[in-house]
Amino acid sequence: MFPIYQAIFYVFSVVLLGAATMVILCRNPVHSALCLVLAFFASAVLWMLLQAEFLSLVLIFVYVGAVMTLFLFVIMMLNIDLSKMREKFVHYLPVGILVMMLLVATMVIIVSPKNLSTAGVTLQHFGSDYSNTQAMGQLLYTTYIFPFELAGAILLVAIISTIALAFRGRKRDVKVQNVAAQHRVTKKDRLRIVKMRADKS
Repeated sequence: MFPIYQAIFYVFSVVLLGAATMVILCRNPVHSALCLVLAFFASAVLWMLLQAEFLSLVLIFVYVGAVMTLFLFVIMMLNIDLSKMREKFVHYLPVGILVMMLLVATMVIIVSPKNLSTAGVTLQHFGSDYSNTQAMGQLLYTTYIFPFELAGAILLVAIISTIALAFRGRKRDVKVQNVAAQHRVTKKDRLRIVKMRADKS
């Protein structure tokens, strides 16, 4: 019998590794975002093999369908000057190599057979009445409630930091709203009654 599950696993694992590699190797930011979409899709297929249907569909609908589409629009609207980015590449190259070596060393230590051994581990297949959404929700809001809240706080800080870094001040020739001044407006500031003589023709 042909091992269909193993074939699907190895094919999409290779696709995932290749797409993830191209995300950091592509010089065009749009191409990197498209490779990230492919990596998300391959990850969704692998999660589907693990019977994590909810996570797989969330990854496709939320990340591929919404988040990455927004990323593509933002990247194309920013109009990034690639020439300036290449000028700073050599300047930050030693720091980048050091960070890469630390990440590789961390991955080698964590994903070693001593810490992450799959010997004697078999995938457990559940019945059709099993709800992985319910099981995940019970674990997420009971056992892992603190890491879940911590991840939300980290994401909030990341969003605020991104907005603060991208904001370059208000331009002088751009009209903006002053909400506080609009709330202080009275009828006398907006309405003026003018008396006019009646025409006797």
